[in-house]
Amino acid sequence: MPRLSEVGRHRALGLLQAGLPISEVSLRMNVNRTTIFRLRQRLHETDTVSDRSCSGRPMCTTQRQDRNFVRNHMNKRFLSASASSRQTRGRNNQRISANTARRRLSTSGLSTRRPYIGPILTQLH
Repeated sequence: MPRLSEVGRHRALGLLQAGLPISEVSLRMNVNRTTIFRLRQRLHETDTVSDRSCSGRPMCTTQRQDRNFVRNHMNKRFLSASASSRQTRGRNNQRISANTARRRLSTSGLSTRRPYIGPILTQLH
């Protein structure tokens, strides 16, 4: 089942206000009936349909620092993730871990692996 976007939530509420039953709205929006029911219930309780704030650990780097990290790694392609993380400071001037460095690079489509150095193997090998 797809998740409803902000626009989809407002559209579902518009269909409900137009008088359609929950089951019909859920079929049109391709979601479960309980999703529409909870959406309507949340609107009555909080007067909003936006996502609730989520708990969780805050990120150790800002988006700007992530972009800078990726740009620096693009300039020095053969630098390892641990070496990159040692050179980079996160929020509050703290070091970031090598795993954080790998995650930031993988979300931007990069990897920290070195290119293969050695003989090129053929099918005969």
